[in-house]
Amino acid sequence: MLKLPQGSKIVEISEKPTGTPYGEDPKSIRPEVVDAKVYQVKSAFIKNSVFVTLSFIKHEEQIRPIEIFINSKDLTRAPEYVVLTRLISAIFRRSPNPMFILEELQGIFDLNGGSFKEGKYYHSFYAEIADVIERFFYDVGIIDRPQNMTIANDGGITPPTTKENNTENTAFKICPDCDSKSLKTENGCDSCMSCGYSKCDK
Repeated sequence: MLKLPQGSKIVEISEKPTGTPYGEDPKSIRPEVVDAKVYQVKSAFIKNSVFVTLSFIKHEEQIRPIEIFINSKDLTRAPEYVVLTRLISAIFRRSPNPMFILEELQGIFDLNGGSFKEGKYYHSFYAEIADVIERFFYDVGIIDRPQNMTIANDGGITPPTTKENNTENTAFKICPDCDSKSLKTENGCDSCMSCGYSKCDK
């Protein structure tokens, strides 16, 4: 046991922090009320429609995205949507140029292959989310919309031409139940020619 001399005093010494403490970026602070746009996504990679809500703020005469919400009635994918929501929202708030997230999402490939939708090829569901974010950037004026949409600026492309003896129908999509490319859409309803899966999304 340490024995102190008589009359000695114990003084608490606080260590001064080194460096500059992190300060919150003003443009990353979410106001109580923000403007937002909602997009509905019907994808061949998932069973139910997804609603994507994107909000933005104006900081020093500049429009910036602030957050994203992805919602669906399919609760089995809810954790996945929460991860996407939090990560993308964090990038929107912290990154000075969040455009790189589009390339990262478009570079994710689905194990079952991609799908054509409205004349455009998507590697995965995440590529469709990237397309929605890009549309949002155009709609609110974060980036300027090109006058002519071409392959070079991520416009629509046509499916590659197939040989006459190729019987594969590119109009079919991947079935979410049996994973075969035999899902067709007629009169607003999806039906699988292989397993009989059927779904009408109003």
